[in-house]
Amino acid sequence: MEQSENSTIHVHQQHQEPEEEPNQAHQFTLPPGLTPEESDELKSGVTEFHSYRVNSSQCTSLLAQRIHAPPHVVWSVVRLFEKPQIYKHFIKSCSVGENFSMVVGATRDVHVISGLPANTSTERLDLLDDEKYVTGFSIIGGEHRLKNYRSVTSVHGFERDGIIWTVVLESYVVDVPEGNTEEDTRLFADTVVKLNLQKLASITEAIPRGGNGLLQNLRNKKQWHLIMSVHLSFLTWFHQCCS
Repeated sequence: MEQSENSTIHVHQQHQEPEEEPNQAHQFTLPPGLTPEESDELKSGVTEFHSYRVNSSQCTSLLAQRIHAPPHVVWSVVRLFEKPQIYKHFIKSCSVGENFSMVVGATRDVHVISGLPANTSTERLDLLDDEKYVTGFSIIGGEHRLKNYRSVTSVHGFERDGIIWTVVLESYVVDVPEGNTEEDTRLFADTVVKLNLQKLASITEAIPRGGNGLLQNLRNKKQWHLIMSVHLSFLTWFHQCCS
C-alpha cells in the first residue's frame, strides 16, 4: 500500500536467539508501505548496510521516510555529522574538536535540551560514504541511557516519469535498559527517529524551492503535537527506569 507524502514507515522484529548463540546476525525485511518499485531497489541496500549482530538483551528497528527532493539534496544534510541539530530534535548544541575532520573515527559532543532523561552524548562517526550515500554513528559516552546505541542511515534516489524522489532508511540497535522492556525501548527510540526523519523531509523538500524548511517544519501543527508527545514519552520512560 502506498503511503501519503512525507510518510514514515517502520518495521521491527522480536529477537529470540538460542542461548547457545547469543549474538545472531539480524537482517531486516523492508518496512510495509513502500511501493513495489521502491522495495525491489531497496533490498540490496538493506542487506548491505542495515544488518546487525544482536542478542536477547538488545532491540533493533528499521524506519523509512519518503522525501520529495533529489537524493543529493537530502544527502547534503544527512552527511553533516558535526551539525546533527539541523534536522534532529532535542539537541541544544553540538561541538567538535578544534581540528575536526569529517572522517571515520571523528567524534562529536551533543548536549540535549533540558527536561529529558539525558544530558550529553559523545558520538563516533563509524561510516561515511559520499558515493553510496550512507553514514552511521555509535554512542560511546555521555550521560544517557542508550547504551551501545548504533545507527546507520542510507539515502536512496528514485526517478520515474520525470519525477525524482528519495527514500531514507535509518536503522539502529541498542541495549534494553535494566527495568525496561524491549517494546518500551523500541517505542521510545522509534518515536525519536521518526520525528527526526519527518523534520529531515520538511527541511530538504524546501531547499529546492528556496524555502525555509526549518520554519515550515515548526509551523506544522501536527509535528508540534508529536514533539510534545515525545517529551512526555521521554519523561515517563525515565520515571519508570528510576522507580
